[in-house]
Amino acid sequence: MSEPVDIDQLKTLVAGERKRRGLSLRAAAEQADVPFNTLARVEKGHLPDLANFRRIVEWLGLAPERFFQPAQVRAVDTPEVIAHHLARDPNLSDAAAERIAGLVRELYTSLAVTNRPVKVHLRAASTFTPDASRMLGELLGDIQHALTNKHDRTRHDAANG
Repeated sequence: MSEPVDIDQLKTLVAGERKRRGLSLRAAAEQADVPFNTLARVEKGHLPDLANFRRIVEWLGLAPERFFQPAQVRAVDTPEVIAHHLARDPNLSDAAAERIAGLVRELYTSLAVTNRPVKVHLRAASTFTPDASRMLGELLGDIQHALTNKHDRTRHDAANG
């Protein structure tokens, strides 16, 4: 979706609401106070102008911000991807989507294997002097120790809320 407004969700909700109320497209357009052609185009997936968008959303009884896409969503892990999709699900309230996302985060945190060893190859390793190799080994050990402590604190914080 490249539009800033989730037109697919708007299209689905308008058609669903119109059918739920048992209205023709023309009658629904009159109730929503928008031109017939505008509502017809919305049901075909076209974005209305701002004034008509506001009227349609009011007719639906929903908050306009529900239809706006995040500026740039870049999920960094699986639970974020799932939370993003749940938040976009028109069948879920915001509270329900967040509750499900919270359960997924909790399960993911407790079941995911995140401390697998990582293999590292240093191209210059054959040129290191023994002292440089020892110093690099100590430095990598310090980094691993710090990362392990950070990981343990994160898991502890997640477990304790």
